[in-house]
Amino acid sequence: MDPQQHVRQVYAASAARLVAQMYAMTGDYAEAQDVVQEAFVRALARPARFQEVTNPEAWLRTVALNVARSRHRRRVLLHGLVHSGRLDPARPSAPDLTPDHVALVAALQRLPRQARETVVLHHLADLPVTEVATALGCSVEAVKTRLVRARRALADHLGDDDRVRPAPARARREAHHA
Repeated sequence: MDPQQHVRQVYAASAARLVAQMYAMTGDYAEAQDVVQEAFVRALARPARFQEVTNPEAWLRTVALNVARSRHRRRVLLHGLVHSGRLDPARPSAPDLTPDHVALVAALQRLPRQARETVVLHHLADLPVTEVATALGCSVEAVKTRLVRARRALADHLGDDDRVRPAPARARREAHHA
């Protein structure tokens, strides 16, 4: 049997049961879904090896439980850092979900992954082109090309006739202070 087909069969047979078990362990349904998904991702990373496992559901349960434990430890550590005063307890606010923001996110999702990452890092994370290139492991020229193409695609997706996009926040600040 094809190793990936084996993973699909195990998923069909045991994913819901594993989520229910992890939900009982964590008390958080979304967390349970996430840790089970992570377990299956690890199985899919090496499907031939996973196929050799004697009891796939037990293996997945162990992986999911270990992922849940690791996440719990990180949350406890973060909680401790916040309460010790070493981190600011103020939680970042969620972005305003205006119709424009929702439309932008939808248009970004229509871009190829590399273009989307480039646009988000440059325009939303406000990174200079050189830092975007470093973060994505590509050349500055590739970043510039992706930005030009992505801007055109976004203009098409958003029905924007004006193809000139506003400069990133840093450029606006620098221009203002110049």
